[in-house]
Amino acid sequence: MTTRNDAQTCPMHARTLPTDGTPLKPSATFGVWREEGGATPLVYPDGHEGWIVTRHELAKEVLADRRFSQQPHERFPMPQDRAAVRDLDDAGLEAIRVADLLGMDGDEHSRLRRLITSRFTVKAARGRQEFVQQVVAEQIAALRDHGAPADVWVDYAQPISARVHREVLGIPDSHAQRFWDLFVQRSTRQEQFDFIRDVLALKREAPGDDLLSDLLAADITTAEVEGLALVMMSSGRDSVAYMIATTTTALLANPEQLAALRDNPDLMPAAVEEFMRYGAMFLTLFPRTATDDIELEGLTVKAGQTVSVSPVGANRDGRRFDHPDAFDVSRDAFGHVGFGHGPHGCVGQQLARIEIGQAVMALVRELPGLTLVHAEQLEPMPFAHPVATYEAGSVIVSWT
Repeated sequence: MTTRNDAQTCPMHARTLPTDGTPLKPSATFGVWREEGGATPLVYPDGHEGWIVTRHELAKEVLADRRFSQQPHERFPMPQDRAAVRDLDDAGLEAIRVADLLGMDGDEHSRLRRLITSRFTVKAARGRQEFVQQVVAEQIAALRDHGAPADVWVDYAQPISARVHREVLGIPDSHAQRFWDLFVQRSTRQEQFDFIRDVLALKREAPGDDLLSDLLAADITTAEVEGLALVMMSSGRDSVAYMIATTTTALLANPEQLAALRDNPDLMPAAVEEFMRYGAMFLTLFPRTATDDIELEGLTVKAGQTVSVSPVGANRDGRRFDHPDAFDVSRDAFGHVGFGHGPHGCVGQQLARIEIGQAVMALVRELPGLTLVHAEQLEPMPFAHPVATYEAGSVIVSWT
C-alpha cells in the first residue's frame, strides 16, 4: 500500500477536514484520499499536522495498536469544553485527571474499563430487551399523542436513549429532568459534578442493580467513582439517538430498503450493522499520538505525531465492502468501525444495537404511511463536536 509519506515534509500537501458532506453522503474528498493511500496528512484545528486514516484495514490496525496513545487528549476537545471546566472545583478536576477513559491508556485504562464492562456484555444487553421495548412503546404512544408531524430527533430518539441510559446507570426518575437539562441539553462541568454527587449520595443510601451502585461498591477512590460517572453520563447516549434519527432518514429516503425491512423483520440484527456502517457519526475518532516510530501498511508515523481514524472513510472502503456507497439492509456489514475498534471500542455497543434496532423497527411498523417531510442532515451542517462528528439535526416525519 502506498501512502503520501512525502507530504509530511511538504505543508502544501496537508489537508483540512472537508465540511461538504452529510451523514448519508459523506464528502467525496474521503474517497479521493482513500485512493491516494491509507492515510493522508491532515491539519488539525489547533494548527498542528498529523494524519487521517481512511482505509478500513489500516484503520483497524491503528485502533488496535497500543503504541498509539489517547494522550495528549487535552488538545481535543477545544475551547468550549475548556470554558466548561474553567471554574470546576478541585475534586472535579481530580476526577477528570484520574478517570477520563477517553484520555487513558494501558493498564490504568483497562483496570477502570473493567469496572463498567459487566453492565454492557451481550448477556446484560439481552437482559435489557424487555425494558427497551417498553421505553420504545411508550415513546411511540407519545408520538401518537403529539400527532404528525413530529421530530424523530427531539420527540423520539433522544427521549429513548436518555431513558435507557438512566436505567443502566441507576439515575432515579426523580432526577430525570435534571439529567436531561445537564447532559442532553448540556451545561458546565461543575453543574454536572454537583448532579453526580447528589445521585451518588442517593445510591449510597439505597444501592440498586445498576452501574453507579457497582462503582460505589468497587475498591476505587471517590475521585475515580465520580470521574467514571461523568464519563458514563456524558458518553454514548447521543450516539444512539443520532443513529436512530439518521437511520430513519436513510430508510425513508430509500423506500425499497424500508419495504425489505418491513417485509422481513428478521433482517434487523444484520441491518443495524449496515446502519452503523452507512451512517457513521464520527468523521474522526479521538486522535491518537504515536509513542514510538511506527510502520504500518506502508505508513510511517514518527513518535509524537497525531493520527486520527475516520470511521466515515473506513466504512466506505471498497476494498472491504462491495458497492460501499449503496445502502443495503441485507448486506453483511459486520467488521465496520462505526463502534470503533480495539481497547477503546465502544463499551456499550451491544446495548446500542438493541436500542437502535427496536426503536427503528417500531417506527416503521407502528406508524403506517410514515414519510419524511424534511431532514436537516440532508444538507451539510456544522460538526457537532471539535472531534468531528455529524449532527443529527431535526428529522421531521409524518404518518397517516
